[in-house]
Amino acid sequence: MSEATVADTRRLNSKPQDLTDAYGPPSNFLEIDVYDPQTIGVGRNRFTTYEVRMKTNLPIFKMKESCVRRRYSDFEWLKNELERDSKIVVPPLPGKALKRQLPFRGDEGIFEESFIEERRAGLEQFINRFHGFFLICLYRIAGHPLAQNERCLHMFLQEESIDRNYIPGKV
Repeated sequence: MSEATVADTRRLNSKPQDLTDAYGPPSNFLEIDVYDPQTIGVGRNRFTTYEVRMKTNLPIFKMKESCVRRRYSDFEWLKNELERDSKIVVPPLPGKALKRQLPFRGDEGIFEESFIEERRAGLEQFINRFHGFFLICLYRIAGHPLAQNERCLHMFLQEESIDRNYIPGKV
């Protein structure tokens, strides 16, 4: 008969953590923020854009920092592309606010500062959260391993303009 093997329960030798390790940048990170809403145009040609800033050290992204301006419709495009091309459940976007678009309102409707800020926060929450991990857990959209490989996400975060005729696929 062979001897029963006993599990080794000794601790691994590791170096003590110093201040650089404790307070330095994490080994892998992806930060995305939605900033600086700007309303452009007049009348029916009026819309709001948002600055989307990304910082990362993940090797899958070709640029480590980027800053692009996106409209609400660009966020809708990203959501639709991710739903179509990946096996990930995408969280809802903040609503379209159809009632705010009705004529003869006593306020600025969708161009009111409080609404723009509320939408900006909702878009930031959308881009930073993702129902994922095979439909079970909440994860970050861009941080989700299945979404990180999607060409549409890279285009959304890093390209000045979105080519809506692109060929879907992995990076």
